Amino acid sequence: MRTTVDTSAARNRLEAMLTDLDRSIAILKGEHPDPGASSYDQHPADAGTNLSDADRAEASLEAMQRQRHTVVEALTRISGGTYGECVDCAKPVPEGRLEARPDAARCVACQAKHDRARR
Repeated sequence: MRTTVDTSAARNRLEAMLTDLDRSIAILKGEHPDPGASSYDQHPADAGTNLSDADRAEASLEAMQRQRHTVVEALTRISGGTYGECVDCAKPVPEGRLEARPDAARCVACQAKHDRARR
């Protein structure tokens, strides 16, 4: 099924997203290279704060890496000629959805089913 989606514009947006994600991931890794490393001259309250900061940084890093994966998958779908088709049912993903989420892989109905199954 061929789509009428402007894949050139989508590719440009996705590549920009990938660049931004790579930059953010590099910065976050630079700020928190090893969440397990700590200075043993810390006050216990400071150590707790640092652990909390490290937990937040790790959660942010994981979310960015997941999003990076979806962006790379979308670029792969563009290259393969399947961008804009739902990966589950092969029906078109609405253009409005792709405008809002250029890395969207599923139509709204299939995404809802996917989200319910993940809970």
